[in-house]
Amino acid sequence: MPFVLYVLALAVFAQGMSEFMLSGLVPDIAAGMGVSLAAAGSLTSAFAVGMVVGAPLMAALGSRWDRRGALLCFLSVFLLAHVVGASTTSFAVLVATRVVGALANAGFLAVALAAAAAMVPPDAKGRAVSVLLGGVTLACVAGVPAGALLGQAWGWRTAFWAVAVLSAPALAALVRSLPGARPDAPQPAHPAAAPNTGVRRELRALREPRLLVTLLLGALVNGATFCSFTYLAPLLTEVAGFADGWVPGLLALFGLGSFLGTAAAGRLADRYPLRLLVAGGAALPLGWALFGLTAGHPYAAVVLVLVQGVLSFAVGSTLISQALYAAAEAPSLAGGFATAALNVGAALGPWAGGLALSSGSGYRGPLWISALLVLLAWAVGGAAQAVATRGAIRRRRAAAAVTAGTPPASGAPRTPHH
Repeated sequence: MPFVLYVLALAVFAQGMSEFMLSGLVPDIAAGMGVSLAAAGSLTSAFAVGMVVGAPLMAALGSRWDRRGALLCFLSVFLLAHVVGASTTSFAVLVATRVVGALANAGFLAVALAAAAAMVPPDAKGRAVSVLLGGVTLACVAGVPAGALLGQAWGWRTAFWAVAVLSAPALAALVRSLPGARPDAPQPAHPAAAPNTGVRRELRALREPRLLVTLLLGALVNGATFCSFTYLAPLLTEVAGFADGWVPGLLALFGLGSFLGTAAAGRLADRYPLRLLVAGGAALPLGWALFGLTAGHPYAAVVLVLVQGVLSFAVGSTLISQALYAAAEAPSLAGGFATAALNVGAALGPWAGGLALSSGSGYRGPLWISALLVLLAWAVGGAAQAVATRGAIRRRRAAAAVTAGTPPASGAPRTPHH
């Protein structure tokens, strides 16, 4: 894999830390800014909305630049947003920095996905995606617990400064690793610096049914993941019986599983995507259901925290790479729509889990909702496959009928049909 891909992963690590670290900082932010817990919690919603809305919009904006310029601009804005957020005494400004940071994060990830796919051979997109998303999973393993510890030791502003400090070397490395695109050159100096294609043509390509189904499946699977992950801490303390001190380690264990799942997808998704999706997609709802049944047993909870992290991100990473394959005619916007789909799941999953909690189903409720969301993904995928199979059969029959009615000229070889 190209070195610059790992530099992009470092930037994604900093952005992933920013996205998830607030779960451990909300009480301190509420106390420090003099607002309610609910108001402080809105910072998470602001970031999620910025990611969903920003991914396609920022990808479209970035398509007007060469990818090097887009990546450097988005990362610079992200860094500055965290510097302002760490310095401000105004809660309204802090909310604004979360929205701006999310827009920059969404744009960076969208362009980075497109750039990663362009850096590698056409049959290696799964590996490229796994390296890039490795930054997100490492943020779950190390970045989020580190942010929580920094907040506890020196205040929540320290965690914001840490994100800015992590972004700085990534920005400097990108300046050195991505050569500029020369407007007068027939070919760009580096695939990541390539100018993007027309937005209108790419939007037409994004109507392809296989891509739309893949994006929907990604949203459902990611929704299932974050439905349970968001409420994992109270499940572990109130149902499994762990002390509060165990929670950061168990969350990191889920992050370790997500890293392993992403790494496995990187090795398998390019060669055996259907097998991985079928096997992982079948095991995933069973794992959530088993977790719901055995959550009261600490040892079972520990094992399933790891296993579900592996399965969730193995399936999710494979779906992202398949979206990039399906959107070969929309290389610039595909990453944006994949990012938006994942963040739709990240926003709707916790909302669905919250409904389960408020309905009186207890802390196991989100686990059952996660199982149902993956089963829904199975139903959608199965229906789409059935429609595609029937369409292929009709096309083969029509081709056979045309061939039978108009035989080739004498001596000409008959064209085989598949």
